[in-house]
Amino acid sequence: MKAAWYETNGPARTVLTVGTMPDPEPGPGEVRVRIAASGVNPSDVKTRAGSRPMVAPRVIPHSDGAGTIDRVGSGVAQSRIGERVWIWNGQWKRPFGTAAEFIVLPADQTVTLPEGTSFEEGACLGIPALTAYRAVTVDGPVEGRSVFVAGGAGAVGHYAVQFAKLLGAAQVIATVSSEAKAAHARDAGADVVIDYKREDVVQRVREATGGRGVDRVVEVDATTNMRLLPQIVRQDGLCVVYGSSKNEVVSEFGPMVMAGVAVRWFIVYELAAEPRSEAVATLNGWLAAGKVRHALAASYPLDEITAAHEMVESFQAMGNVVVTI
Repeated sequence: MKAAWYETNGPARTVLTVGTMPDPEPGPGEVRVRIAASGVNPSDVKTRAGSRPMVAPRVIPHSDGAGTIDRVGSGVAQSRIGERVWIWNGQWKRPFGTAAEFIVLPADQTVTLPEGTSFEEGACLGIPALTAYRAVTVDGPVEGRSVFVAGGAGAVGHYAVQFAKLLGAAQVIATVSSEAKAAHARDAGADVVIDYKREDVVQRVREATGGRGVDRVVEVDATTNMRLLPQIVRQDGLCVVYGSSKNEVVSEFGPMVMAGVAVRWFIVYELAAEPRSEAVATLNGWLAAGKVRHALAASYPLDEITAAHEMVESFQAMGNVVVTI
């Protein structure tokens, strides 16, 4: 099979190789998926760069992808052959991800891809969409409440804005860094959009909420934004953190404790079975009903995987970057 891989951590142009490897075969309880599109997420490029130790001497990157099941192992129904699927955790704690013609993985890590959702769109679901759903729903509903989405034009943020509205949020406030990104967040359904580079975020949030603050924050960068929390969250409000630009996050005890801010941390790779199943079922229902809009920022052929990684690292992509196989 044709595949991309790296054998040491480092810059994309230095370590990524495209070549051929033996075709994998499914074992008991496994399926083989012929990949059509592979999602490139920030966690993928960070792992390649060295944020996590190498899990094997050779790593095929990317955890997200979509394609068609073409073989099944023992214990898996033959009827799954030919099924269009999307994938979660393709390269989590495993050496071979979706940046290849084939991937073999446990059958329950492949989800039926509803008709009307393309393979490129399916490759955006495993990390961005499931992260957004968990961030919007964990620890209680958002129906009738206000939700603040940091980075509302990002891959996760764009979905989070939509999902908050689909789940009945009364108000969604999103931060962005440009006029183009503001339009992108509004298109997703944001009621209030704040350009954090030009506007006072705290003042705008207070104005938009009548001084009360928001009920929930969906946070992409805890390191940078933690200081804002006590000023934008209502008394006893919730901040859900799924990302940070640095490992160390510092907050001031006094303002946080006086505001009673609750901070919930999570990583989508480690979702328990029950919340993951709920998220998958709800998301697939929305997809089948045509209720979800996807943001495909760029698509590259496998031979240009280096450019795809560099696009994600540049922070210029407004939406998801995919590699087609």
